[in-house]
Amino acid sequence: MTASDSLNPKYNMEDGKLSIQHMKRKGATAMPRPHSHASVELYYLLDGERVYFVDGQVVTVHKGELIMIAGHEIHATASSEVAEFERILINYEPVILPQALQKLELLLHGRRFRVFALSLREQGETERLLNKMLDESRQEKPFYESYCLSLLAELIILLGRFENTARRSNPSRYSLHNKVSEIATYVREHYRETVTLEDTAKHFYLSSSYLSRIFHKLTGFRFREYIIHIRVREAQRLLAGSRQKIQEIALAVGFEHLSHFNKTFKKATGLTPMEYRKQAKNGQVPPHQPF
Repeated sequence: MTASDSLNPKYNMEDGKLSIQHMKRKGATAMPRPHSHASVELYYLLDGERVYFVDGQVVTVHKGELIMIAGHEIHATASSEVAEFERILINYEPVILPQALQKLELLLHGRRFRVFALSLREQGETERLLNKMLDESRQEKPFYESYCLSLLAELIILLGRFENTARRSNPSRYSLHNKVSEIATYVREHYRETVTLEDTAKHFYLSSSYLSRIFHKLTGFRFREYIIHIRVREAQRLLAGSRQKIQEIALAVGFEHLSHFNKTFKKATGLTPMEYRKQAKNGQVPPHQPF
């Protein structure tokens, strides 16, 4: 086991395939940049609220809710109107779970994330399992890693038995979140075209400065960065899963010039399109890995 950050230690187990961290913060906070990782993320909110941007949507997670995010899905989190929060974060690679649980489909209908609005009983059981994992990680008693694996398996079973219910929402309070989600959807639908901040702002009857400000605040992306992210992600999919020429792919995802595409792709992924295609064909990089 290794732990980092003396104030909010992250306990790593199973050669880094499992980690858990407890954190309590006061005041507005946000991730410096959207990010992704190979592991599945489980984020349980003990208190407060957090705003997530994930899978092109702005989602508010409330006290007593758990959000699950698929591996390699880019996401960011920031404060809501309720600045203080307390959470427990788990990252795990499914390979460490029993085979039956590895095959359990918790993300429904091909989604890349899911929010579990747990009942009071489910919250109590979830908190018992998470706190026990934290205690075991801190104390490092004999076989504690195996015990933590069994506790994680219990948590996955609990989520597998979860019955989805309609979430209550306050439309007026979250109208801004809905608006940013609509803007992100608009970009995903039109990324092959010339998409500008000014034209998008006119489409949504907003000023350019206001759209730029709220989009960055709730997603972690500058507007232009998000367009590039969508284009590169689609290019990754085509490079890994088709035989199209690289120049054809560049045009298909919205780049007029091959040189600009090559430069942008390498800056985003660290690889040229040709290098990425070769590694993806050899199974060396995830075919949909975001930058």
